[in-house]
Amino acid sequence: MARRSAVRAITLGTLRWYLRLAPAVDALLSNPKGLADEIRALLIASAHQIEYSRNAPQPTVHAAVDATRLLKQSRASSLVNAVLRRFVAERATLFERVDRNIAARTAHPAWLVKQLEQAWPDRYLSILDANNEHPPMVLRVDLTRNSVASYLEQLAQADIPARALDWSPAAVRLDHPVPVGKLPGFDAGHVSVQDAGAQLAARLLDVRPGMRVLDACAAPGGKTGHLLESSSELSELVAIDVDADRVQLIRETLSRLGRSATVQVADVREPDSFWDGRPFDRILVDAPCSSTGVIRRHPDIKLLRRASDVPAFARTQMQILAGAFRMLASGGRLLYATCSLLPAENDGVIGQFLAAEPGARVLPLLPAAQSVPGALPGPAALAAPGALLTTHGIQLIPGAEAGTDGFHYACIEKTTTGT
Repeated sequence: MARRSAVRAITLGTLRWYLRLAPAVDALLSNPKGLADEIRALLIASAHQIEYSRNAPQPTVHAAVDATRLLKQSRASSLVNAVLRRFVAERATLFERVDRNIAARTAHPAWLVKQLEQAWPDRYLSILDANNEHPPMVLRVDLTRNSVASYLEQLAQADIPARALDWSPAAVRLDHPVPVGKLPGFDAGHVSVQDAGAQLAARLLDVRPGMRVLDACAAPGGKTGHLLESSSELSELVAIDVDADRVQLIRETLSRLGRSATVQVADVREPDSFWDGRPFDRILVDAPCSSTGVIRRHPDIKLLRRASDVPAFARTQMQILAGAFRMLASGGRLLYATCSLLPAENDGVIGQFLAAEPGARVLPLLPAAQSVPGALPGPAALAAPGALLTTHGIQLIPGAEAGTDGFHYACIEKTTTGT
């Protein structure tokens, strides 16, 4: 287990800082593109250990040289040794040069830095810094089976320090992450791992007894489970996803939680392929997106995502919204959620949808007295401390006052005009 944790830490750390480390390492190579991919990766991972870990540099260099033989690239051992020794000696100068570029200094792709600066000119620097932090481990307590106070006592008995979040009724934040197998009651479904920002979805959707509810992009099932915990007397909860393997994850999640729902493989963009015609009172659309709000948990997003992905996601999001809205009852509410920080996927999509759909209107997610631009008050609001009011919803910024990941929420009501 310790070895697995170490490998995971090195992997995530290297991915997190890759776009800063790679140019520093490449500056020491005469032909970076001509180097075998595995050797270049070895150099960058070793540079991460030298720059960001507590390990002494020299043992890291020796381990990298030994690794060339494991990779069957022993001819590269002299090069690896020479490059890493130079990196140890020259890294201050190398990074001084690299860090003149803000994208490289913060290890983000240039296109994303530009879009974040355009979207959040007063906050983008703090967002870039937050994306490189280690995220907290937050739990959701099933309040139908336990209280937060009681669960904190169970954690204390297990020697797991934690605290409650006063603005999120079911949330508990651990001082340090632990394997889920060590969490009291996890296997029995008494607690789940879920960021406090994600826990807002069930509260904002406002499900009530007797309602028929659709979770339209439900995998892996965390929000589905929370909806069922929030109201156990629903008429029906239908959880769908377009991918069969991911639908299996929903079933596994609900099985662990001891909850039941109608779970099926279906594409919300094509309601006629699965919908029985009975409208839903509440619909949750946790739309696929660029995931730019959860980079601190998934640093590979910085390497895998492209600027061209954003308009492609926006088109898909519009199709999903249109399909889901068809199934919404008159007077019903649809909560649109993304883990994106980019307005093109959030306010841009909602604005475009409202312009095309006369039977839709946005409902405020906060009381009128709080509906002013800028930071919103915390514990009493139906939002996280530091949440920002946007044109059509609210935006959570990663690592802000609440310490959540980045999420956007907007609530749409179907008016009688749409019937």
